[in-house]
Amino acid sequence: MDTDRNKATTTAETTAEATATGAAVTTTAATRYAVAPGYRVNVRSGPSTQYPIVRALPLGATVAITCQKYGEWISGPYGTTRIWDNIAPGEYISDAYVRTGSDGFVAPRCA
Repeated sequence: MDTDRNKATTTAETTAEATATGAAVTTTAATRYAVAPGYRVNVRSGPSTQYPIVRALPLGATVAITCQKYGEWISGPYGTTRIWDNIAPGEYISDAYVRTGSDGFVAPRCA
């Protein structure tokens, strides 16, 4: 895969939690990665084109990667890889279509 991919964008999600004093606030950061411009990427139920398509991402989509695993080799705008990104329960897309800024894993491996 291309080693000079652009860096992913990061968004912060802040959640206020009620306490007796009402002062506690918990902040978590969710990294989102851009899908290759001009592509409506098929989302599959597993890490291969042999799995059914569950939906297609719209143009300009960004995704949060929950975990990653090896699957079928795929060539795309960001190179050739066998890494697949889990973006929701039962939803995978090839990392060849995601600008992660890395040729390797950027999230924990899926179980």
